[in-house]
Amino acid sequence: MKWHALLALSAVGVLGTVGHGPAQGQSSTPSKSAPAFSPVGYDRLVNADSEPGNWLMYSGQYNGQRYSRLDQVHRQNAARLRLKWVYQLRTLDRAETTPLVVDGIMYVTESPSTVIALDARTGRQFWRYEHEVPDGVPYCCGRNNRGVAILGDRLFMSTLDAHLVALDAKTGNVIWNIEVIDHAAGYSKTAAPLVVKNLVVTGIAGGDYGIRGFIDAYDAETGDRVWRFYTIPAAGEPGNDTWEGDSWKTGGAATWVTGSFDPELNLVYWGTGNPGPDFNGEDREGDNLYSNCVLALDADTGELKWYFQFTPHDVWDWDAAQIPVLADMVFDGQQRKLMLWANRNAFFYVLDRVTGEFLLARSFAKQTWAERIDANGRPIFRPDIMPSAEGTLVAPPVEDAANWWSTSYSPNTGLLYLMTHDAEELFFVRDDEYVAGELYEGGSWQAIQPFDKYVAAVRAIVPQTGELKWEYRVQPRGRTGLLSTAGDLVFGGTVDGYFFALDAGTGEDLWHMAIGGRVQAAPITYLADGDQYVTIAAGNDIFTFGLEP
Repeated sequence: MKWHALLALSAVGVLGTVGHGPAQGQSSTPSKSAPAFSPVGYDRLVNADSEPGNWLMYSGQYNGQRYSRLDQVHRQNAARLRLKWVYQLRTLDRAETTPLVVDGIMYVTESPSTVIALDARTGRQFWRYEHEVPDGVPYCCGRNNRGVAILGDRLFMSTLDAHLVALDAKTGNVIWNIEVIDHAAGYSKTAAPLVVKNLVVTGIAGGDYGIRGFIDAYDAETGDRVWRFYTIPAAGEPGNDTWEGDSWKTGGAATWVTGSFDPELNLVYWGTGNPGPDFNGEDREGDNLYSNCVLALDADTGELKWYFQFTPHDVWDWDAAQIPVLADMVFDGQQRKLMLWANRNAFFYVLDRVTGEFLLARSFAKQTWAERIDANGRPIFRPDIMPSAEGTLVAPPVEDAANWWSTSYSPNTGLLYLMTHDAEELFFVRDDEYVAGELYEGGSWQAIQPFDKYVAAVRAIVPQTGELKWEYRVQPRGRTGLLSTAGDLVFGGTVDGYFFALDAGTGEDLWHMAIGGRVQAAPITYLADGDQYVTIAAGNDIFTFGLEP
């Protein structure tokens, strides 16, 4: 293991161009239509790995690996990365968007529910669409939007007021706009959808408001709903007996981060959030299925094929809202189709993604709540770890062993990369009465010292064993998604505004730059005019880097 501290640097001049869109209502800016591009059919999405010059979906490919086969930027020349252009977002909310890049056009989202089309070579704006969000919309947690999906010549965006919108990718004009569910009860949508065949698969946020979670699929052409899977079983359905009384009706289990897809198995994989109320489990005794699970659903029908629950009866708000990473590799002497999952509860899991069979669990960050994970993948709780009126100290904290920010897997190195934090917090319990549209948490949490007093790091894990290969420590903590490339690089950032490139094999710091804005999005990389670029959202800006001449 190595210690790498990010040190203060002198200011670096901005060498690129800066773009900024004018104020606009719920319409597209009539500045200039995006140039023609080849429609992004399902065949292109299935074979996204074969065109690494584009970034065609939230995680890059259906497998959720966030790995690019581009290698113009590599270990030997990463130090030559320079800022090429910046696009300034209009809102002051934090930027959590992962852009798409399609044939030289970049699509970024801006909070709360805006899509912008840019020239990927220069950052110049083509058009801008703003979805008008009503005043007073209850939302959890933050006025965020993390990205769009594409199929054909249509973009699909979730909105903070729980709508799903289809836009013309060339003009930004609205094709259809549907209300997924009434937002008044606390439902909202912040994640990028996932296009599967002719369906737009999308989750729901609002687990801290006592919603009943679900995953939907909509016809991309018409906007008609094709199927819905509720993440909490209703009375009489299998699994409902894991909820005491009628507690299932306000049980949460939101689906607020994008899933993954295996075209060969025809399975959509999606993580679910915490049960509600978050910290008080006395009125919802039981395992509380399907909260804190990964679900494997038939892509055509939404039928549940299998599930795995990471934290039964969660009372620490440890959502399983991570992106499933799908990888085929030798495990325990056999070639297997695996799912890799660094969970918010501080354990790294390996599952068979065909059957859901539990194969491995090993802690990757500080944890004090479980004695062990048994042979079936079920945690054995330590005593005296439940939230209390006076506060119970437990690791990991609510946010930081892992969270929604993406991991990355490199087939080149065979390593899984994640940003993590070895902190702990006091967990409190209280009585909360459910009121539609209001927070329904049943408690709270409190840090006992500043988070920068704890170890935060990018960690590289050997998937077959859970062994830590290397770590790159950052201060203060990181909340960034990661990107790995065929150039044997790992890109990420920190909350104090640094963007960095690491050696994927060793964790050595090869390049870093102070960009001044909080990084809590995920990087992408693409080609424009034959040159490789790397883009990251930070603060209220979109930064794009390339090699100096």
